[in-house]
Amino acid sequence: MKKYILILTTFLMAFTLNSQTQNPVTWQATYKNISATEGEIIIIATIEKGWHTYSQRESDAGPIPTSFKFDASKQYLLVGKTEESNAHEEFVKAFDAKIFVFTGKAEFKQKIKFSANVKPTITFKVDFMCCNDAMCLPPKTVDLSVKVK
Repeated sequence: MKKYILILTTFLMAFTLNSQTQNPVTWQATYKNISATEGEIIIIATIEKGWHTYSQRESDAGPIPTSFKFDASKQYLLVGKTEESNAHEEFVKAFDAKIFVFTGKAEFKQKIKFSANVKPTITFKVDFMCCNDAMCLPPKTVDLSVKVK
């Protein structure tokens, strides 16, 4: 009996460690000039096959929506809200509901304004969660930054 408990405990520990090291979503931020005093931060999430992450749209079903928190600064102003593209609605078994998700790639854009003589570095956090058909990983926060050129 002790042998079976040891095997089960070892299996559960290995599964837990494996799920903690999984990183099926990677994030990258770039900057694009619109004018001498305006620009756009482009944030791309690359999502491994078989996984998905969630839209910024709130849902009563339960998943944590993707969100962005830009550090406050006197060097720039956010213009509007962070926009997203390519989210599609699908039935997610884990939440037993139709939810807006991203698969493969997610793209977000945030417009900014700044003084012509200032080239700030913009730092921000992305909060998100991701799931596949078998499990969801705990919500995660990623720190990103981009330099205005």
